Amino acid sequence: MANDLFALDRFDRAILAALAADGRISIADLARRVGLTKTPVQARMKRLEQAGVIAGYRAVLNPIRMGLAHVAFVEVRLSDTREVALQAFNRAVRAVPEIEECHMIAGGFDYLLKVRTGDIADYRRVMAERISTLPHVAATSTYVAMEAVKESGPVSWP
Repeated sequence: MANDLFALDRFDRAILAALAADGRISIADLARRVGLTKTPVQARMKRLEQAGVIAGYRAVLNPIRMGLAHVAFVEVRLSDTREVALQAFNRAVRAVPEIEECHMIAGGFDYLLKVRTGDIADYRRVMAERISTLPHVAATSTYVAMEAVKESGPVSWP
């Protein structure tokens, strides 16, 4: 996988850290913060975007303020783990809006889902009508989050 890595110098890292903290920072403020002028910052941003290092820009929403305070993590075991079954499951998961994250796991189960809903009744409906009916689902185990201690933040480098 080393061939997939994109070489980042200290200016690239500074630009990425600033954008991760505030994606709406102006080019002038970003340039000032990283110690370059606007033109090289814009060129670096374009290069980082084209290389796929910057995958996009978006607003960070507060799900609790939107009535989506219930978070559950779901272990999923599949009845079939051949490539065609995995692809079918992956496609179907992407179509379920309540599934915020889906990770294939090496361990005692196949996938770990992060599911966000309004409350436990909504979660029960999503589990019964959507998750349990995903292709090749054999068994699930649910863990309800009581508190989010850390959910996300700017990427840092060693």
